[in-house]
Amino acid sequence: MAVKVLMLVIFFVVMIAVGWYSRHQAKTVDGFVLGGRNVGPWLSAFAYGTSYFSAVIFVGYAGQFGWKYGLASTWIGIGNAVIGSLLAWVVLGRRTRIMTKSLHAATMPAFFEKRYHSKSLKIVASVIIFVFLVPYTASVYNGLSKLFNLAFNIPYVWCVVGMAVLTCVYVLLGGYMATAWNDFIQGIIMLIGICCVIGAVLSGHGGFMSAVRQLAEIPSDNPLTQGQPGAFASFFGTDPAGLLGVVILTSLGTWGLPQMVQKFYAIKSEKAIATGTVISTAFAVVIAGGSYFLGGFARLIDASQVTKTAADGTASIMYDSIMPTLLKDLPDLLMGILIVLVMSASMSTLSSLVLTSSSTFTLDFLKGAVFKEMKENTQLLFLRILVVVFIVLSVVLAINPPTFIAQLMGISWGALAGAFLAPFMYGLYMKRVTPAAVWASFIFGVGFTVLNIFTKAVNPINAGAIAMLGGLIIVPLVSLITPKMDKAEVEGIFSCYDTEVETKVKNILPEETEETLG
Repeated sequence: MAVKVLMLVIFFVVMIAVGWYSRHQAKTVDGFVLGGRNVGPWLSAFAYGTSYFSAVIFVGYAGQFGWKYGLASTWIGIGNAVIGSLLAWVVLGRRTRIMTKSLHAATMPAFFEKRYHSKSLKIVASVIIFVFLVPYTASVYNGLSKLFNLAFNIPYVWCVVGMAVLTCVYVLLGGYMATAWNDFIQGIIMLIGICCVIGAVLSGHGGFMSAVRQLAEIPSDNPLTQGQPGAFASFFGTDPAGLLGVVILTSLGTWGLPQMVQKFYAIKSEKAIATGTVISTAFAVVIAGGSYFLGGFARLIDASQVTKTAADGTASIMYDSIMPTLLKDLPDLLMGILIVLVMSASMSTLSSLVLTSSSTFTLDFLKGAVFKEMKENTQLLFLRILVVVFIVLSVVLAINPPTFIAQLMGISWGALAGAFLAPFMYGLYMKRVTPAAVWASFIFGVGFTVLNIFTKAVNPINAGAIAMLGGLIIVPLVSLITPKMDKAEVEGIFSCYDTEVETKVKNILPEETEETLG
């Protein structure tokens, strides 16, 4: 117990110290929100990765999808690394950095306003972010409850409050730079932790091959592969189509999430993007691949330990209990590492979500829509006040989550990415995209996911994937049949990519004169 407590105390002290160290870089709005757009590749890559993978992934998704698909759930982690990290940086990184700097856009709603010359788009986008990010922020706490109760016997409420207060302090002190530096430290902890935990779990089941053999002996309970032995140890698992939906949602979804894309705004230079791409991808391979790989062995635990029987006699699996149950026999030192790992994953995501929410609400809603003029000091004051407000809201929702909010937490990725992914990505590359197409994407992405909450026509995971893929089709189609933006305005926006480079010609031979050259 002493070891676990000591590790937590050291962790807390380091987080606060980093916030205090970074305070001088948070004295301007640009510094507080984006670190002055001067963040190096290592910090940017780790900030991207740690914002991507929270306790929701490690405890919730890894356990749930590992239970459903077995070892094939590792494909989700591979998809996260290749699509959610590598391709995201390659496709979006450079162009996002250049265009947002040229447009002086510090948030995604500001990008929509200046790219499509529509203040209404900015206001509506900020409202969408507020509605769907706050519940998602609350969900970050959920993965901690059972782990903390297992390790320290501490009530869930105190875990939530403690993590919220600590995150609030270092974000208020240092803004984006404090978040970025803490993300880097937390990322290192996550890398070490996941490797240690995987090794310990496999060792406890006789090694990798022995664990796989045990997994292969368990018959499938999925309707598509009912009764088949070996399904949980197979290449594509028990339900390849369902698995593909999860891969699309959790991988492609990052392309349209404001808290993820914001990392490209802040990176120091174009040159740093290439380095950041490699680091971010490698990080995702280890963390996401490792988490889902570990979750793939979920069926090795006794199902009765994670089964809840309702009053009517129906039994259901408590997915959030799977990973804690799988890890409950770890030694104190490894349990301490695990707790710090989950704390790191949760706090990094929480800080990113809170900073994104507060900056969006202040800069895109209050400034201009509510107050015509806001001095920089006033903006900074509102940014810090809203950081506190959003954290308090997330704590309230996390402690007493209403059913409707709980549903929103699960579909927030689909709603946000469904609304934003297509108009943001196409807006970086295509001059022909129209404001009407952006509105169509907003309406379809949010409308479809909200409607699905009540109708339950489609699995929430597949609904999110449909929302994103639908937006990718709708935006170019609507753009073809709606009025174009002013050509001169669009050309002016895209001129940021036209950088002239002077170079000396070195391949002309001495005897070649102007006459011989033509």
